[in-house]
Amino acid sequence: MTAAAPAAPVVAIDGTAASGKGTIARALARKLHFDHLDTGALYRAVAALVLRAGGDPASRADALEACKAFRPGIVPDAELRSAAVGEAASQVAVLPEVRAALRDYQISFAAQPPGGRGAVIDGRDIGTVICPAAAAKIFVTAGLEERARRRWREIHARDPAKSYEAVLEELTVRDARDSGRAAAPMKPAPDAVLLDTTDLSIDAAVAAALEAVRGKLEA
Repeated sequence: MTAAAPAAPVVAIDGTAASGKGTIARALARKLHFDHLDTGALYRAVAALVLRAGGDPASRADALEACKAFRPGIVPDAELRSAAVGEAASQVAVLPEVRAALRDYQISFAAQPPGGRGAVIDGRDIGTVICPAAAAKIFVTAGLEERARRRWREIHARDPAKSYEAVLEELTVRDARDSGRAAAPMKPAPDAVLLDTTDLSIDAAVAAALEAVRGKLEA
């Protein structure tokens, strides 16, 4: 399936890990009354299925076997958000075969969002690969150290032994893997609005994103 211009308006939200793109995407979907798709959750689900089967997330064969079993909702959210699944997801996501296997689902969601009004889709390659004709595109980022602090605070309650330094190193590796992969590397679309959330509160970041999106949707 090729990425054609969707019938319903699509807002593409891409960006770096822990930049706030998921929070922004969910808030925009609520405010615009659009459906939301977190494409990272698709890769996390595949990764979780690989781990459940005792496979290797870096193995094409194991990842593609998991893709065959994938369906929305097959993995509970708590399992999707585990640190082990997050790390495995960044490994399966670099495999071109996995990206191809999940691409059609994402494109179909964009073309026919369940509610029919529009879609907000967040990930790493939405504005460049999945929905290049999206009505509005935002690339969300923040400074590496600030993103590491956010991620560390997020996981500290469930894993108090995890150090800030370890999280910083993991994000550094994740950024390199996401931007350096051969298939659909993470990068801003040429027409994306760049949103740096380093010094912004959640409310301020959402407000800035909403202003940018409404300007595109109303143009």
